[in-house]
Amino acid sequence: MRLGASLCHASEPPTRRLLRDVVRHSAGRCTALGLIGMFTAAAELAMPSVLGHAVDALLTDRRPLWTGRWTVLAAALTAALIAAQAGEALITGMTGARTVARARGRLLRHVLAVGPPAQDRFSPGDLTTRLVGNAAHTGAAPAALAGLPAAAITPLGALLALTLLDPWLGTAFVLGIPVLVLLLRAFVRDTTDSVRRYQQVQGRMVGHLLETLRGARTVAAAGTVRSETARILRPLPELGRHGNRTWQVLGRSTAQAAAILPLLQILVLAVAGLLMTAHRLTVGELLAASRYAALATGLGVLVSRVNDVVRSRAAAGRVAEVLAEPATAHGTRRLPAGTGRLEFRGVAAVRGGRAVLREVDVSVPGGSSLAVVGRSGTGKSVFAALAGRLADPDEGVVLLDGVPLPELCRAELRRAVGHAFARPALFGGTVGGAIAFGPTAVPRERVVSAARQACADDFIRLLPHGYETHRRAVALSGGEVQRLGLARAFAHGGRLLVLDDATSSLDTVTERRIGAALWHGLGDRTRVVVAHRPSTAARADLVAWLDGGRVRALAPHAALWCLPEYRAVFEPPCAEADLPGPAPEPIHEPVREPVREGEGPDD
Repeated sequence: MRLGASLCHASEPPTRRLLRDVVRHSAGRCTALGLIGMFTAAAELAMPSVLGHAVDALLTDRRPLWTGRWTVLAAALTAALIAAQAGEALITGMTGARTVARARGRLLRHVLAVGPPAQDRFSPGDLTTRLVGNAAHTGAAPAALAGLPAAAITPLGALLALTLLDPWLGTAFVLGIPVLVLLLRAFVRDTTDSVRRYQQVQGRMVGHLLETLRGARTVAAAGTVRSETARILRPLPELGRHGNRTWQVLGRSTAQAAAILPLLQILVLAVAGLLMTAHRLTVGELLAASRYAALATGLGVLVSRVNDVVRSRAAAGRVAEVLAEPATAHGTRRLPAGTGRLEFRGVAAVRGGRAVLREVDVSVPGGSSLAVVGRSGTGKSVFAALAGRLADPDEGVVLLDGVPLPELCRAELRRAVGHAFARPALFGGTVGGAIAFGPTAVPRERVVSAARQACADDFIRLLPHGYETHRRAVALSGGEVQRLGLARAFAHGGRLLVLDDATSSLDTVTERRIGAALWHGLGDRTRVVVAHRPSTAARADLVAWLDGGRVRALAPHAALWCLPEYRAVFEPPCAEADLPGPAPEPIHEPVREPVREGEGPDD
């Protein structure tokens, strides 16, 4: 039975599975909302009958006691309805807040678990829209679904009550039910498509906005404020079309209901009047019939509930698309004793349908350094991401001290590998906290030592509160941010350090000073450095020269410098048209002693 249930859930559509999980998590509160809704519906259905009996008692019954009892019962029902509606509003708010918080937390944790590959499928703006707006609508599903039965029972119960008063009353109303059903069905169909398209366009607009905010300086420098504004707002007409269509559908349904429902009420009242003249209904029953006719035609409440469910379902579909992305799986193994030997075995990587890396076989001895060079678009950053398992190869395997990276547990992997990037994101409340941010606690002495190695200590001490300066209280240059990112990588120990263009914003003098620590001051850590300057490549023990997605050569920088094609890698792009033609056979030489600072060719 468990296996069958598991298979059933596995084949269940992702949107329905997500909604089921959201509702199940709020089962208690949903049950309470459902019970309150049913009680409210029952009280609303009982009220016309009680009022009718009270009127009849006042008109025909000479015993004041019975008249008073019906009046007290009507007052009690009114008080109960007020209390039930207040409780429903309170529980609905609590349920929505908790469910939305859980939906957002689950989506955020999954995006972080997927890691950088999540941005290959979804833009940051689209993810933000799904996390903020779509998760909120998804969290509103339990309350919407819990209120749906009561919204449907009220008109059905009113129809039954009309029939019990007199079958002709029920028959008169039933004549209009097919029209109401067609209206509701058309509303659900048209609204679902409009809401889904509206949310998609909204995600694109937020993505464009975030891109422009990140590049605000470039936009200002280029004088393209108007064109960027136009680019962000370009989808606005499409957004307006889908939004207008949604409101048009709602307005059309409301207008049609406003035209049809009063006619049904008039028809019911006309039949009730005829029955009263035939002495088949009393005055109180006529009053009850008019109230039941109004309840039976209460399509607006049902349409509103259905609209909430439609919005939740559309939003859940967009959230489920993100949750369907496979999270990065980790193993349980730990690293054996070793010095950080890094191996690429038959590695291939595809990005955007294009093979970025193909048949890459590289072995970096523990404690040595590897510079990764190549022209733009040859896969250097992908190589660096694979080395530290910020991404997984589509073919082949990457090993650290003989252990495939996917088999390592998450904590072991992150302790063993450090990263520094061209545009590092700084976390932590203070500047010192930004350096210490990582998987393990870092003592103050180590933070200061790492800052000195990254040439960041001098400018940090000039800040108002030094290392305790709040990170957002000061404006940092691109080079200062890069140095803090390098300090963070230096502060955390490990066997492997991966630098992806992490010194691109530094001047040559600062890069040389940091290079002294990078190449000779980090102990026996293995270093993989994406290099754009020949001086950086010259200091590495080995150079992996990427060309056309393959390792064209694996050798020390000094052995490659004699090749014009290799020297051209470091020249400006405009000089690439003068490159010689045929490429030499791949070069693979054993690791030599590191090229000391100043021994190789410079910029």
